[in-house]
Amino acid sequence: MNGISVIIVSWNARAYLHACLQSVRACGRGGVVGEVIVVDNASSDGSAAMVRDAFPEVRLVEAGANLGFARANNLGMSLACGPLLALVNSDVEVRPGCFEALAGCLQSDPRIGLAGPRIVDRQGRAQGSCRRRPTVWNTLCRTLALDRVFGRHALLSGHEMRHFAHDTRAEAEVLSGCFWLARASAVAEVGPLDERFFFYMEDVDWCRRFAARGWRIVFEPAAVALHHGGASSANAPLRYSIQYLRSNLAYWRKYYGLAGDALFRSLALLHHGLRLAARGVRRLLGGVPSDPLRHKLREDLACLRWLLTGKDVA
Repeated sequence: MNGISVIIVSWNARAYLHACLQSVRACGRGGVVGEVIVVDNASSDGSAAMVRDAFPEVRLVEAGANLGFARANNLGMSLACGPLLALVNSDVEVRPGCFEALAGCLQSDPRIGLAGPRIVDRQGRAQGSCRRRPTVWNTLCRTLALDRVFGRHALLSGHEMRHFAHDTRAEAEVLSGCFWLARASAVAEVGPLDERFFFYMEDVDWCRRFAARGWRIVFEPAAVALHHGGASSANAPLRYSIQYLRSNLAYWRKYYGLAGDALFRSLALLHHGLRLAARGVRRLLGGVPSDPLRHKLREDLACLRWLLTGKDVA
């Protein structure tokens, strides 16, 4: 098969998944997409039935349990037959020409193993399509909000690269995990996603492993995709906030050992402690807190408790 194999992992994101599959169907005509595989992580919202009824051409894999992002994508990749593998989040809508532009990027240099599109929000504004790998410095910039205050300066823009204009093809350390196009031969060499990362940080780890094997990682602005964001995490926001910390700790342990674990834990405690203090002041000064502020206060408290005690949200 010569077309792209599109792999979509979904958990309780029925409406987003429907829009995603419609966009893939519309943009995949003419042989550019050879197959579409949906791995459903035991959704309870009728996602699987919707795929069967509305998209009979899609290969549906019902996992039977929530396997997490990395493991479910690995399952999808193990079934794929194409020379190029597109890993697409269920809350992404592919824009016309996106697949062709990404495929052209890979074909322009056999050393490119992974390419990613320009990710935009509903208003067409560029999101964080590519990032830096986390370091002590850029994590500290995020902790102290330097990346928000001085985001236009490369040195202070943090791992999210707030200074980057997203209008030029460029080498990237990390591509947003919401949409990748990978060369299947490169994946065979690098290996699948690390399943220790249930959700979050699998993108940072995979890109790091591609680079370690000598593969180029490239951001392609001619390819555009809309990312709604939070389709799955919105179902359990506090749990996903803690999962973000858990995955970060796993990443820092993997590459920097126990010292990395302790360092990130300290920075995370400082980050959430400062946020809690600032938001507490806002609540005192502002009277009755808004729902978003209440949520953020609960999030910071839950994260601090988990970092200090290991207790998850009830």
